[in-house]
Amino acid sequence: MTARRQPKNLWLGRWGFILAATGSAVGLGNIWKFPYMTGEYGGGAFVLVYLACILAVGVPIMMVEIGFGRRGRGSPIDAIRRVVKESGGHSAWSLFGWMAMLCGFMILSFYVVVAGWSFAYLWKTLSGGLVGNEVADMAAIFEANNANPWNLGFWSTLVTVITMLIVGSGVQKGIERSVSWMMPGMVLMLAIMIGYAMFSGGFPQGVAFLFSFEVGKLSSEGLLAAMGHAFFTLSLASGAILTYGSYLPDRSSIARTTFTVAIADTVVALMAGLAIFPVIFANGMDPAAGPGLLFMSLPLAFQAMPLGTLFGAIFFIMLSMAALTSAISMIEATVAWLNESKGVSRRSAAWGVGILLWLVSTLAMLSFNVGADWTLLGKHFFDWLDYLTSRWMMPLGGLGMALMAGFLLRNEVFKSELSLSRPQYALWLFMVRYVSPLGIVLIFIDALGIATLDMANQWPWLLALLVVVTVIGELASPRLKRQLAG
Repeated sequence: MTARRQPKNLWLGRWGFILAATGSAVGLGNIWKFPYMTGEYGGGAFVLVYLACILAVGVPIMMVEIGFGRRGRGSPIDAIRRVVKESGGHSAWSLFGWMAMLCGFMILSFYVVVAGWSFAYLWKTLSGGLVGNEVADMAAIFEANNANPWNLGFWSTLVTVITMLIVGSGVQKGIERSVSWMMPGMVLMLAIMIGYAMFSGGFPQGVAFLFSFEVGKLSSEGLLAAMGHAFFTLSLASGAILTYGSYLPDRSSIARTTFTVAIADTVVALMAGLAIFPVIFANGMDPAAGPGLLFMSLPLAFQAMPLGTLFGAIFFIMLSMAALTSAISMIEATVAWLNESKGVSRRSAAWGVGILLWLVSTLAMLSFNVGADWTLLGKHFFDWLDYLTSRWMMPLGGLGMALMAGFLLRNEVFKSELSLSRPQYALWLFMVRYVSPLGIVLIFIDALGIATLDMANQWPWLLALLVVVTVIGELASPRLKRQLAG
């Protein structure tokens, strides 16, 4: 066994990683999407299925990424290359590290535009720029915000600059220090919003929408939605968790840390639902408004309620924090690679990447205004970034991580890294080899529209397929490991 590489950077404690990873997981989509899916697909019944999917798909792959990061102590490219080399594998497997790092950069290239909406709406709330009598008026404000490239560009640039200032300051002084107050601050503001929602008049309807146990609403679409969200919500296969894992101290339990992040992410998302939906129901609005819920329906609702400006400002501050903690995580892999592998100072790496990010995100921003007619195969540049990352790169990256951890690496590598008991390790290995990959494949097929999946009726066939693949995989495992090692 090779000597452990000494890390250049470490979190001050386990909670530094937990706060940073939870901040990465809790983004703008999670604030509205998970609560809405919960209400749409059966309330408490959906939450139970979602938690099962988290255990089957999200947690095992997250443990893999953290394990790769801590074992390899580097960016996704370097960490994967070192860990695979330790097991005698070919360096070509580091291509999954390249893909993860590129995926995070591409996601952030359109995410800073969306994050800019939060900052713009905070300013509009404080300056009195959100005035209207109906949702159509708020829709016009939203469209006007996006139609002006100077306005939209200013706010996305501001997000980029703040992100690079934090990342450029270092792991402890920049990232850990910022999330140590942003994440608790976000939870505190959510708690204040829930208290406000309790007196809105719509709290009983909001609670019923989120937590009523309706098994009949759990359709195949709901099951796939739970599985997909369980994978995407934890920022897997985008380089963020692997890089953050490289800063995790040796004494910290990967399993406990992973479960804590998964639970915290779910709790924050449900708190967001308790803060948002009572206000929506109190004003007789549609909870299925999607992203428009945040930037059209809610501003109108706040305007009609006592102390609406104050609580609207609190909400958009919270939303801006969620955007920033996610943005920080998505660029850290690229900055870490330049800093550790190429010898570029962290500050120079952050600003160099920031300039490139600004150029690419500007093209994404222009998709909403002057570049509205610039399309390729019917998609704008903004849409292509979203499509390539969410439909292709993240599922393929997750599959690659599972394949490497399950079949390529020597058992001793993750056994020593995860510090699990024999039964626990056997269960984790089974999940990583067979259950998680099957879940990712189903997500992949559904996302690409390759086939219509009716999981409610086809689960016996899926279970039979899992059994067959498990038997074949176990019989072929030694030979497959030799072939994968090259």
